[in-house]
Amino acid sequence: MPDSDVHPLTPPACPQRRLKVGCVQLNSGIDIAANIADARALIREAAASGARLIATPEMTSLMNHAPGALYASAKPEADDPALQAFRGLAAELRISLLIGSLHIRAEHGLCANRSFLLGPDGDILASYDKIHRFDVQLSATNAHRESRDFMAGDTALVAALPEARLGLTICYDVRFPHLHRDLAKAGAEILAVPAAFNSVSGAAHWHVLLRARAIETGCFVIAPAQCGTHQDGRKTFGHSLIISPWGAIVAEAGDEPGVITAELDLDDVAAARAKIPALSHDMPYTLKIAASTKG
Repeated sequence: MPDSDVHPLTPPACPQRRLKVGCVQLNSGIDIAANIADARALIREAAASGARLIATPEMTSLMNHAPGALYASAKPEADDPALQAFRGLAAELRISLLIGSLHIRAEHGLCANRSFLLGPDGDILASYDKIHRFDVQLSATNAHRESRDFMAGDTALVAALPEARLGLTICYDVRFPHLHRDLAKAGAEILAVPAAFNSVSGAAHWHVLLRARAIETGCFVIAPAQCGTHQDGRKTFGHSLIISPWGAIVAEAGDEPGVITAELDLDDVAAARAKIPALSHDMPYTLKIAASTKG
């Protein structure tokens, strides 16, 4: 739950309540330089189409799940080559750029799975460490242990852009509705869910989870994704999405790298919340577990 001294934020004053956004879909591999180059090309494509807020997927600069590979290649934030490259690109293109996440060297042999929101001058406006780690055994041969590589974040974050407030999450966070509800109550109008969603769970759950988070909060959702079969053997679902506060899919990518864009009318946030004001309808309750009456 959020700290008790966090209060809802008034949306920033903006005479034009429209924002064109872009989601970059990638198939990142084990070569950091090549991944940076691929991402830069698609970010340029999105910017050329008029997008002013552009987002990339989780693990933009490296997908390598060999034991120890992430930490071995990780750098401290100040020295990370991808972060430096993308800061320069944001400044060059004069855009707001959300790098879905990079692997940043942390402590005790672990990395931080960290998003970076970059401003049009290349400054780091905000950063967010993924709170929920994906530790699952999907089948006998399909296991994920993010706690092996990543420390857990402990701070939810709403960041201010000139046009809107942006709530930051990463991938597996999407399965925790209270996080997104708290972000919306703290003023978020757009929720970012950059992801590298597993192809199995993605086919079953990706669309419904993201639409649910939009509907529950009355927020736009932008969800740039990794796609395809990666060099390390992992398969991700793709289908990057932009979703309206009413839960409609505004734009969707397919199974290949590319770009999707949409112009958001940010007044739609207030309109959706006026129709279904669930964010203001919380009621206190006590949870009880009834004892069995069977002998």
